[in-house]
Amino acid sequence: MEVLTKELKHKKKPNWIRVKLPVGKKYKSLRGLVDKYKLNTICTSGSCPNMGECWAEGTATFMILGNICTRSCGFCGVKTGRPNAVDWEEPEKVAMSIKIMKIKHAVITSVDRDDIKDMGSIIWAETVNAIRRINPNTTLETLIPDFQGNTRNIDRIIKVNPEVISHNLETVRRLTREVRIQAKYERSLDVLKYLKKKKVNRTKSGIMLGLGEKENEVIETINDLKKAKVDVLTIGQYLQPTKNHLSVKSFITPEMFKKYGDYAINLGFRHVESGPLVRSSYKAHKHIL
Repeated sequence: MEVLTKELKHKKKPNWIRVKLPVGKKYKSLRGLVDKYKLNTICTSGSCPNMGECWAEGTATFMILGNICTRSCGFCGVKTGRPNAVDWEEPEKVAMSIKIMKIKHAVITSVDRDDIKDMGSIIWAETVNAIRRINPNTTLETLIPDFQGNTRNIDRIIKVNPEVISHNLETVRRLTREVRIQAKYERSLDVLKYLKKKKVNRTKSGIMLGLGEKENEVIETINDLKKAKVDVLTIGQYLQPTKNHLSVKSFITPEMFKKYGDYAINLGFRHVESGPLVRSSYKAHKHIL
């Protein structure tokens, strides 16, 4: 695999990782609305490198069920601990945020809520319904947790029929225990397979590179996702959120990202985004076409 590995802790990021500052009237307008109404988007809280580009295209990502996760994934910057009580007004708040921002395509994601019986699936369904009611022309992607593989909870998402249902595999089989800790590689694949078994029109998954995976493992993972009949695949570079998270083992070159993307396209995925700055919701509005 063509990577950069020498002294990554002290090495500047390669030039293909550098991000342009978001600019433009559309971005400034949305940024002003977010600040004025204290709207919660992953785009801002996660300092997404593609925020300006996505906002200019009318796409934004919202996180529901609070900002404290019951899991402690080694790659994720979301706080871990005991979450606050569920906010039953949240569906309306999110739907109104989308209306205020005039979002054309919304991606909804959440923390894991293993602490409650329905694992947050009821709020998930109510959020989609509220968005549909208040923003009938907005299309939706739901980036769901695994719900511990509980099909009753997954069925709640399927029933409200978002345009895309996604669940990220995140990494290769060998690294799953280290990277995702409480998650399981096969369980995530089973969730994706179940979605297709239940006739979901468009499913999606994403993986990160640079955590120590080998080229043959990436190919195996892409093959596994194809066998699960996933329609849309995103492949991006892992970047360490804080010094307490897993370190970056390698920076994957744009040429390697293209190689993986071409391989996935040739396998028959409907849509593939593969590049250093690609994130799960990158160009998400195109994934419904």
